[in-house]
Amino acid sequence: MKRYFLFSANLLLIIIVVISLQAQKIQSLPKRQLSYSRLTSGLNVPNFEKGRSDFVMDDINNDGHVDILSIGDHGSPLFNTDQHGIMIWFNDGQGNFNLHMNGHFGYGGLAVGDVNNDGFKDFGMGMHHNYSPTNFGNQLIEVALGDGTGLQWTPWDQGLATNGETYGMFGTDLGDVNNDGLLDLVSISFGAGAGFHVYLNQGDGSWIPSFGILGNNSDMIIQFADLNNDGNLDFIAAHATGTAYFGDGNGNFVKNDTGLPYYGASVSRKGISVGDINNDGSFGLAFINNNGGVEVYEFNDVTNSWVSYSGNLPASGSFQLTQLYDMNADGYTDVMAFGDRTFMLWFGDGNGNWTIGATFQTPQTPGYAQAFRAGGDLNKNGFGDLVFLVREGSWMVYTNKMYVYAENSVPDELWIRSLYPKGNEKFFPGSTRFIQWASAVPGGLPSTVKIELSATGANGPWVTIAEDIPNNGKYQWITPESGSENYYLKLTVTSDNQSASMITAAPFTVFGAAIILGDANCDGIVNMLDAITIVNYITGNDPQPFCFENADIDGNGIVNLFDFISAIELIRHFQKRFKYLIYK
Repeated sequence: MKRYFLFSANLLLIIIVVISLQAQKIQSLPKRQLSYSRLTSGLNVPNFEKGRSDFVMDDINNDGHVDILSIGDHGSPLFNTDQHGIMIWFNDGQGNFNLHMNGHFGYGGLAVGDVNNDGFKDFGMGMHHNYSPTNFGNQLIEVALGDGTGLQWTPWDQGLATNGETYGMFGTDLGDVNNDGLLDLVSISFGAGAGFHVYLNQGDGSWIPSFGILGNNSDMIIQFADLNNDGNLDFIAAHATGTAYFGDGNGNFVKNDTGLPYYGASVSRKGISVGDINNDGSFGLAFINNNGGVEVYEFNDVTNSWVSYSGNLPASGSFQLTQLYDMNADGYTDVMAFGDRTFMLWFGDGNGNWTIGATFQTPQTPGYAQAFRAGGDLNKNGFGDLVFLVREGSWMVYTNKMYVYAENSVPDELWIRSLYPKGNEKFFPGSTRFIQWASAVPGGLPSTVKIELSATGANGPWVTIAEDIPNNGKYQWITPESGSENYYLKLTVTSDNQSASMITAAPFTVFGAAIILGDANCDGIVNMLDAITIVNYITGNDPQPFCFENADIDGNGIVNLFDFISAIELIRHFQKRFKYLIYK
C-alpha cells in the first residue's frame, strides 16, 4: 500500500539540497586514468574462425548482470568451429560467464530490444549464413522474441529481407523511427551488393520496408541515433553511397554528408560509431580516416553541415574500429579506437579537446579488429567495459580470438548517473527510447533502480515510471504524451538498505501540447493521483500543484464531479495504452 506524505517547505528544501549535492558529486568524478584487466572465466568457448563479427552487451535475462551476445564470425554455424546460432555468455556478476548457444545460423550483427512490448527482451539480426532448416535462422534479416530467460526464441519476422537483399546482411539496429512506441529495424549489407534497409514494425510479427538502397560497398556497421536533435531517429551507415541519413518520423530518410571528408565514390567510411560529443542533445559520429587516424564530427543544425570535433586526436595510425561512450561517467562522451593490437581511450570535455584515459595491447599479432563494443558494465563498478574480436596469427593460418576487459576500479560508495537522456534531447510523445545509466555498487551486491520523471523542472513533482528494476544500465521507455520543455529524470539506486539518487543536469523536451486532459497534478501522466487531485479540489483541499485546464476535462470552466468521472475513464485508457510506461 502506498502512502503520500505532505512535507514542510523546509524539509523539502533540505531534500533538494541533498540531491543537488549528490548530483554535483557525481558530476565532478575525476578524469583519472582507467585501467583494464582481461576476464577469462567461461569466455574461452566457443572457438572462432575468421572474418568480421559483432557483439552486444545487454542484460538479456533481466537478472541485473550485463551479458554478452553474438551470432559469430565466418565459422558459424559449425564451420571449423563449434559456434552456432545466437550465442549468449551469461554473466553471474562475479567475473564468471556461462555460454549458451541456440540455432543453426550465424556470421553477422545483432541488436537487442523489446519489439512487442511484452516486457521481455528480443533481438534482431542480419546474417550471411541463414542456413537453418527451421524458421529460426532461415532469413538474411530476422527478429526473434525472447521469453525472459535468454534460452528460448520465437521467430517474429514476416516481411523482413524482402526488399532486394539476396546475398547477406550484417550490422543491425533497433529503434523507433516513426514514434509509434514500437521498435523498428535497420540492417546493412555483408560487403557489397545488398545496401541497407529500414523496416517498420507492425506490432503483429510483420514488418514492412520503408526505405532502402541496393549496391555499392559496405563496412558492415549501421546504427540509429538522432543526429540533428529534431526528435526523429536518423541513422549512420558505413556505406559508400553515404554515411548520415536523416529521418522524417515516417520511415523516410535523406542523406546529408555535407562537411564530412570525401573518400571516393566506392569507399565506405570505416569503423563508425555514434555518441553525443558536445552535450547538445544530438548524436555525433566517430570513424577511422583513410590514414588510420580517428576523427569525430557533430552536426550543426544552423549550417546544416557536419563540424569537426577531432581536435588533438591522432590524424593517422593503424586503427580500424571506434566506439563512443562515456567510459568514466563524468557527463562527457569519450572516444575509443582499436586496431593492430592497440586500444586507446581519450576522455572528452564536450569541446573537442581529448585527453588520453587508457591504453593497452592485446597479446598476439597482428591483432586486427574484427569486432569492438564498449559500454556495458560487467562488474558493477560504474565504468564501461570492452569486448573485442581480434584476428591473430600469420596470414596463412590466422584465426579470431575473443577478448573481454573489465575496468579495474573498486567502488567505495554507491552512486548512479544518467547517461541518456542527460539533457537537451528532444522526443516525440509516445515514442520508444532507451534510458541508460552508470552505477557503482560496492561489493557488487544486488541492487535495484527507480526512475522518476518530472515535467515541471528539477524540483518535481515526480512520477514513477519504473521501480525495483534490475540495475543493468538500460531501460526501454515510452515517452509521455504531454509536452514540456522542462522534463527531468531522477534515478535512484538501492543496495544493502542504502540509496543514492541523482537528477539529470539539464532539461529535455517532449513535443506536444503542454496541456493534457486529465493530468490534474501536472506530472505528465494520467493516473489515479489525478483523480485524487480532482477530488481534493472539489472538496476544497487546495491541492498543489494543480493544473485547472487539465482537470476541466469537459471544458465548461468548472471542475466538478463530471470531470472526476471523465478522469476515471481517461485513466483506464492511459493504463491500457501505456501500461509498460506506468506500471512496468
